[in-house]
Amino acid sequence: MEIKLEQPTHDVISVCLLAGQIMLQSGAETYRVEDTMSRIAASFGFNNSNSYVTPTGIIFQLDRAGSAQLIQIVKRTTDLRKVVAVNGISRQLSSGEISVMEALTMLHQVDIEAHAFSIGFQIMAASIASGCFTIMFQGGWLDFIPGMICGGLGYSAFVYFHRLVKVKFFAELVAAFLIGIVSFILTSAGIGQSLDKIIIGSVMPLVPGLLITNAVRDLMAGHLVSGLSRGAEAFLTAFAIGTGIAVVFTIF
Repeated sequence: MEIKLEQPTHDVISVCLLAGQIMLQSGAETYRVEDTMSRIAASFGFNNSNSYVTPTGIIFQLDRAGSAQLIQIVKRTTDLRKVVAVNGISRQLSSGEISVMEALTMLHQVDIEAHAFSIGFQIMAASIASGCFTIMFQGGWLDFIPGMICGGLGYSAFVYFHRLVKVKFFAELVAAFLIGIVSFILTSAGIGQSLDKIIIGSVMPLVPGLLITNAVRDLMAGHLVSGLSRGAEAFLTAFAIGTGIAVVFTIF
């Protein structure tokens, strides 16, 4: 027998799923996504909602009498500004400041917004961070500029190849390989002294710090599937970076 959802109930489900989708795509932890969806449902009187969240999908049931709905998560990035925005909307719903339709409109607006920082700004930030990491890992000040150059070029390559080929592993491997090549060329030309420090500092913007953190927090919260899958993704990223650098050292 098919259960027909009333419009208000359908709207609540839409708000919960969209909020969870935005948060998961933007780098939020699994337990935080489930908690936000449950709080939104509870603010409308549905205290028995059920959700099952993994990095690649969300299954949500508003109440035990209704059917469950599934949405697939295809792309994942890091945009904590959207996570904060969704949390703010959730709090407004819980306090009764906005209606379900207002929340749905606000969530759609958050969803279609571009990344908080442009690609050019991200590349510039990665370049500066690479130079600073080079100094932090006990490189000399003569290694600061080479670290900036290698880090900026490596992150640019990562962005370009990730758009060209939707395989993150390949983009990270090529970026790490380019960092190794450029670092070797610069130090061979006398621009920079410590090859290892320049490489280490330059690959830091590619290191999956948020993935590792979320994997540990999910495991500690009891979300074993999500924790292990995020940990596996972080391992693949680290393996891609290591492979790209190892190929350079093998060639030269």
